[in-house]
Amino acid sequence: MTVVGASLSGVYAARELRAQGFDGRLVIVGEEPHHPYDRPPLSKDFLTGKADEEQLALTDSEEVAELDAEWLLGVRARGLDARGRTVLLGDGRTVSTDGVVIATGASARRLPGDALTGVHTLRTLDDARALRDELSDGPRRVVVIGGGFIGAETASSCTALGHDVTVVEAAPLPLVPQLGPEMAAVCATLHRRGGAALVTGTGVARLHAGAGAGGVTGATRVTGVGGVTGVELSDGRLLPADTVIVGIGATPNTGWLAGSTLGLHDGVLCDDGCATGLPQVVAVGDVARVGGRRVEHWTSATEQPRVAVRNLLAGRTVEPVRSVPYFWSDQYGARIQFAGRRNDGDTVRVTEGALAEGGFLAVYERDGRATAVLSVDRPRPFMRARRALMRTASEAEPAVP
Repeated sequence: MTVVGASLSGVYAARELRAQGFDGRLVIVGEEPHHPYDRPPLSKDFLTGKADEEQLALTDSEEVAELDAEWLLGVRARGLDARGRTVLLGDGRTVSTDGVVIATGASARRLPGDALTGVHTLRTLDDARALRDELSDGPRRVVVIGGGFIGAETASSCTALGHDVTVVEAAPLPLVPQLGPEMAAVCATLHRRGGAALVTGTGVARLHAGAGAGGVTGATRVTGVGGVTGVELSDGRLLPADTVIVGIGATPNTGWLAGSTLGLHDGVLCDDGCATGLPQVVAVGDVARVGGRRVEHWTSATEQPRVAVRNLLAGRTVEPVRSVPYFWSDQYGARIQFAGRRNDGDTVRVTEGALAEGGFLAVYERDGRATAVLSVDRPRPFMRARRALMRTASEAEPAVP
């Protein structure tokens, strides 16, 4: 068996293969040179220096030995043959295999101009190393483009480090698709309370570079590479910047699968059990579009592999993924937790605490039934509400025959 992607979901898939009885050759292919590591701390404790690289590791020497896997790290997969029986590697090697778990994750979206010194994305350990080194040089004017969870967490960390931070969000409020306008407005206040400026309702027109260093306009990169000096907004304002962090989402890593006959559309198309259109090929984590949804959350990456591996070893889908989406975010000293699926038209009401107090539990409902739950600094009530959502989802979904 071959796991393509030495990611969170990749290492969980490898564990499941061994736990579910597979004792044959196991190959793990990873584009990064690092063994699997945990990504959520990159924008939080790792960036602020509270965690080191050793604390990010998802495996230790004992587990590596127990997995008895062949690790091919620092090499990119470049193709999958039509029958899904051979993985082609970027260095010319091939890996013959009886089954494939696709766990190649996603890559940070970029803006034109990312060649400028001082412009960063935050997706990988190497990204986080470079940003942390730069932020340690002294107070900087930081502009974070994108008010989603990665952007907000990174802004929070930069503020805690003493930098002057501005968050730019093109939408009227950050996190509206996930939380809805009322709760997004509440969470937006965390930026201001935490000391960061929040600019909404405008996009980025261009990045400015130092004199004679070149710059970027629209999608055109002009010659020369230098340090970023500012972010020009669509409404004409210019924000001075020494460091720019681009947090505008991620794109699933499916380019290497072109020509494989797999269904690809914003991810690898899978059924409800993570099985693809090719026999003995499953997909998990950020790259997988399972049952019509692609969910970029830590819990999905850890829950999908058990079901995917079971179906891979069975040769067909014998179990669907039954999970309630869950994510959390630590921003400006507050913990935001969300579970379920909010849809337009759902109502939301606060059932514990108060919005003005900062800590609360809110329930989203449709036709008298809870669809999602949100909490800020209410972990115990949230966990009870989340368990109730999980029970409801389990009862509502029939088992696969």
